[in-house]
Amino acid sequence: MELTDEEMRMLNGEQGEAVQQAMEILVALGKIYKAEKMIPVSSVQVAGVSYKTMGDAGMEYVEDLAKLGAKVRVPTYINPAGMDRNRWKECGVPEDFAKKQIRIMDAYESMDMKPTYSCAPYHIGIRPSVGEHIAWSESNAVSFANSVLGARTNREGGPSALAAAITGKTPCYGLHLEENRISTTLVKVHTDISTRFKFGALGALVGKMVKGKIPSFEGLKNANDVTMKYLGAAMAASGSVALYYVKGGTPEFKLADHYETIEVDEKMIEDAIKEINTSENPELLTIGCPHASLEEIKEISDMIQQSKIKKVWVFTAREILEQTKEKGYFKIIEDAGGKVLADTCMVVSPLYEMGYRCVGVNSGKAAKYLPSFNKQKIKYNSMENLMK
Repeated sequence: MELTDEEMRMLNGEQGEAVQQAMEILVALGKIYKAEKMIPVSSVQVAGVSYKTMGDAGMEYVEDLAKLGAKVRVPTYINPAGMDRNRWKECGVPEDFAKKQIRIMDAYESMDMKPTYSCAPYHIGIRPSVGEHIAWSESNAVSFANSVLGARTNREGGPSALAAAITGKTPCYGLHLEENRISTTLVKVHTDISTRFKFGALGALVGKMVKGKIPSFEGLKNANDVTMKYLGAAMAASGSVALYYVKGGTPEFKLADHYETIEVDEKMIEDAIKEINTSENPELLTIGCPHASLEEIKEISDMIQQSKIKKVWVFTAREILEQTKEKGYFKIIEDAGGKVLADTCMVVSPLYEMGYRCVGVNSGKAAKYLPSFNKQKIKYNSMENLMK
């Protein structure tokens, strides 16, 4: 790799031990992927925040970095933690878990990271532009940034995202290179997909079929920020898809001259939904994987007043939560028996330890991860149907 003078000073320890450690990680990563140089990034999104996924080793690692005086050089946003910092007791989060989670949060914040605690930073105005190089790590955020916004990022691991934040750099390989952003698979959709949970089912289906490739979609008539959020999140979870294109929906559409074609019809979508479902009796309904937008929360506040099921937990960014209070949605949901929670989501929270065994979701991503991460059975449907 060719390093600039500044990057060499970082690597040689002239800017402190934390910076040196960070640059060593990035150089090693660059060598593995045969990057020729580093590139500056305008923002970083750090995953690996929940104590559930980090454990003691991860907690001690970020605390050690904080003790070395590590500070971020570019705007850095934090992924969801394992609990709502303000309401963990009433949600039934074990105290030992909470104490260690707070230690992780404090360590990150001491490095001057922004306490967004959201997997959907794009809902709170963090929207890099087409062609902008960033270093994000949460799978749905990476998918949304690359696809819906047209930014350039690989899916960073926890340590590499931290390193990028501390140095403001990342190795130039993978999806930072234009030649690696060409789709060789066209997915023709021959059915009208209008609901978010069906976008998620399509994502779960196609993700398994393409496995890390870049799919392009034709025939999606209802593609918007929220529906594509569900599509991309499910593909990222089921097939590690970090970039996709939608004809007429995404700002770019780069299909190779020679490509394979996948045909998707209604029966394939219905079969995918049946495969996801493992139970009919959810103990808790959850929405917000990825984090819910203000529009989605308004819909829940409208539905919950007529619903027989009141145990609905809505997960969102704290900034959005404050907006729900201003609009009155928060009071409606909470008065009906639901909860609007920030800082966390159902996947990275200790649901099993809190006593839950079956969860109702409208998210293909949540349906993929909850069984393995939280030992949950799944009822998968639209929120309208789940709340009837």
